[in-house]
Amino acid sequence: MSTTGTDVVARPWRVLPAPPAPASPDDADAWPYAGVAEVSRRVELATWGWDDLHSPVPVLLPTLRPNPYRDVAVWVAVLDGPDAPGADDVVGFARALLPRTANTHTAEVEVCVLPEHQGRGVGSALLAAVEEHARAGGRTTLHTWSGHSPEPEPGPGALTAPTGTGRAPADARAVRFALARGYVLEQVERYSVLELPGDPGHRAALLADARAHAGDDYRTHTWHDELPADRLGDLAELWTRMSTDVPLGGLDLQEDRWDAERVRTLLDRMAQRHQHVLLTAAEHVPSGRLAAFTWLQVPRPDVPFAFQQDTLVLREHRGHRLGMLVKAVNLDAFTAWRPGERRIHTWNAQENDHMLAINVALGFRQAGVAAAWQRTGL
Repeated sequence: MSTTGTDVVARPWRVLPAPPAPASPDDADAWPYAGVAEVSRRVELATWGWDDLHSPVPVLLPTLRPNPYRDVAVWVAVLDGPDAPGADDVVGFARALLPRTANTHTAEVEVCVLPEHQGRGVGSALLAAVEEHARAGGRTTLHTWSGHSPEPEPGPGALTAPTGTGRAPADARAVRFALARGYVLEQVERYSVLELPGDPGHRAALLADARAHAGDDYRTHTWHDELPADRLGDLAELWTRMSTDVPLGGLDLQEDRWDAERVRTLLDRMAQRHQHVLLTAAEHVPSGRLAAFTWLQVPRPDVPFAFQQDTLVLREHRGHRLGMLVKAVNLDAFTAWRPGERRIHTWNAQENDHMLAINVALGFRQAGVAAAWQRTGL
């Protein structure tokens, strides 16, 4: 939820359901999504000082289309005027993602309002729309996120997650908005950024140490966009374990099962969103099975950033520094491929000490936090 900012003189507004995301940004029905993209860009810029985290329209449209694993619905808040609304009239938006194959009791919702239009009931109306949609879909548990920079120091001005790690600013509008509507803070993720090129010499030393600890029982493979068909089953197991083996705080989430077809679907969706996938996995040589993986989401346009996505080492293979091994190998592959990139963004649960230590060693530095909110008994 993004609801920080100041108010402006009230103007009439209304909430409209957006049509299904069209095939092209040039489609007549694309205007709500152009408005969504601009609202997101301005809110991200106000929160972080950059707009790397927003999705431009060609990326946003495929992101907000339904797929076999989730349904999507979008609403926009538009200013009333004499003419039909357009992208420039959008002052806020909401979306609801409803899983289809697992955790079908949940919905992930987002509400975002331009800072200068907050405090007028826009956010409340948008939230009511997504909550009613989730309720009609039989969902009883809602999840949402709010971003904050910097993370507040411990004390009366901070709200600490029940995990005991990670804090959100108690006086932030988004925090007060969530609490007033029955949402509970369940977890805080650290948002970190690696400024590139980093320290290649230090990374080489970390990689050499990780290789020494892994020994001859493990070897790495790096793939760019295309993944070998005979590895999809192992990768599906790794993605499945991502849903159960990473810290979830108090979030009511169960196993989300992947198979080879779902891995293929992810690759197809990334391509539709104009995103590359750079993935490194560690193979356990004696068994021939993959034991760890990490992947980067890299925008196809010439932009100066990328996103560090999932990293996992199977529990039965931990203790061999495979997390450091796959991340360092993947970063080396990335910097060799895209030497002009300036930063990589990532998020980790604040209680995930081991992965945070790897990131800090690689040069990631905290830029803020993402607070995870949950409402139950909808």
